[in-house]
Amino acid sequence: MFEVWAPAAGRVDVEIDRARRHEMTPRGDGWWSAEVPGAGHGTDYAFSLDGGDPLPDPRTRWQPEGIFGPSRVYDHDRFAWGDQAWRGRALPGSVIYELHVGAFTKEGTFDAAAARLGHLVELGVDFVELLPVPPVPGRHNWGYDGVDLYAVHEEYGGPDGLKRFVDACHRAGVGVLLDVVYNHLGPSGNFLAPFGPYFNESAASFWGQAVNLDGRDSDEVRRYFVGNAVQWLRDYHIDGLRLDAVHALVDSRAVHFLEELAVEVDALSAAVGRPLTLIAESDLNDPRLVTPREAGGYGLAAAWNDDVHHALHSAVTGERHGYYCDFGSMEVLAKVFTSAYLHDGTYSTFRARTHGRPVDRRTVPGHRFVCCLQNHDQIGNRAAGDRIPPEQLKIGAGLLLTSPFTPMLFMGEEWGAGSPFLFFTDHVEPHLKQGEAERRQREFADFGYDDWSAMAPDPSDDATFHRSKLDWDEPSSPGHEELLRWYRDLIALRKAHPDLADPRLDRVAADFDERSRWIVLHRGALRVVANLGDTPVTIPFPPADLLLASTPEITRTPGLTLPPTSLAILRPHP
Repeated sequence: MFEVWAPAAGRVDVEIDRARRHEMTPRGDGWWSAEVPGAGHGTDYAFSLDGGDPLPDPRTRWQPEGIFGPSRVYDHDRFAWGDQAWRGRALPGSVIYELHVGAFTKEGTFDAAAARLGHLVELGVDFVELLPVPPVPGRHNWGYDGVDLYAVHEEYGGPDGLKRFVDACHRAGVGVLLDVVYNHLGPSGNFLAPFGPYFNESAASFWGQAVNLDGRDSDEVRRYFVGNAVQWLRDYHIDGLRLDAVHALVDSRAVHFLEELAVEVDALSAAVGRPLTLIAESDLNDPRLVTPREAGGYGLAAAWNDDVHHALHSAVTGERHGYYCDFGSMEVLAKVFTSAYLHDGTYSTFRARTHGRPVDRRTVPGHRFVCCLQNHDQIGNRAAGDRIPPEQLKIGAGLLLTSPFTPMLFMGEEWGAGSPFLFFTDHVEPHLKQGEAERRQREFADFGYDDWSAMAPDPSDDATFHRSKLDWDEPSSPGHEELLRWYRDLIALRKAHPDLADPRLDRVAADFDERSRWIVLHRGALRVVANLGDTPVTIPFPPADLLLASTPEITRTPGLTLPPTSLAILRPHP
């Protein structure tokens, strides 16, 4: 059975194998359907509206020839799953590992990524988070220019490849999160508009035209995106979704799209008998995203928290340009570790206005905030795609992995990868290749770079993509091996001591000295002590057991002496 929603069409045909066209029957509410004898798994097809050119199915599950080719029938039931023992994984207490399938390994496939699962299990992560996997223009892309949202990029291994990866993760005890983009679609190969009012005629984001979530005929548009989320969680056994840039969702309805999505996912979770997690990326600093629906919120499981990232990054690197201008002090670091946000109704210099809303420390747990030292945006949106140096990584990881939040690592961070993570695309159309570079330059205009174009490589150059691939010889090499051991020890300590994973924000306290740049974080019975300055400091400290230290040069004197850029985790004697 072939089905498609095309409410404005006077006639719809389904074209089979680039040859035969079969007229479809209107069935009401804008839907058309047709039975084609002999068509099944592996059959190529496309839709023609009012006698026009054949177009891919808006809900295509398989695009083996890319975004400009025909769709192919895909039967989800043909895959033999081996994860029957998997019961899911809850977000509280977990550590997330973000990766780009194409750059994670030399081969750039799901199967090659699955072959590296042993490394992730030994590291101690609980979830892998994949950057978006729907088809994109060309061979490689970050994924945020995706179209055909129900399909899987063929270069990675297509739909079966993703299922093999998820199956392998579950059998290894690792959950899988998937980054999805519902606020816009890519400009290339986007054939949704001819089928119906999928886009908002008057609203747009920085990345493109907004989707129609609240206008005429938007009920079916909302079902398109909700159905997409359900597909990943049900048919691909994905454990949760990271929702890209939800602040760019334009929705004036009384029941916001995010709430509608959360209700649907909660119902699916009950049906499949395992936790299903929704995580929002938002620039709003609005705790209503993670507030339960019973208390008037949207009921999402968690939200990315950029304030914690900015505070950590500025503190360990000393950078203060662009949106880092309000961050970097020990006072700010103490505030975000105890209150989640810096900007919670305070003035944001970068935005030139007040920003955010306070988090209730007594009722909103820290695990509802996914926090990181690095991620694809914060590395890839730097002109040179450069990562934080290893010594700064060490102290930053020590603070992140002992925080009350849900920590997230970016691929290769754990060994101080020498490869950058650059912005790369592979647009087919020449005007899009040129326009992408110009758009990136505008994006960096307010970020403190004098000449972004001179610092950033061409996104469409194949070398830009290949330079971003991880080098898997590095983890066992001198320097990198030591940092990897530090990350493993930190995660193991977090799992061994419940105080370090305790999400209760009202039980976190901080002492600090701004001039000497040291901070002590109180984590239950444990203390995390860090010197972020460039000179040694001696801090008054009671007798304590040293559980983990970033350097053997940390010594006990009448107090605790830490060399520059160092961190220790201690348990004071009763």
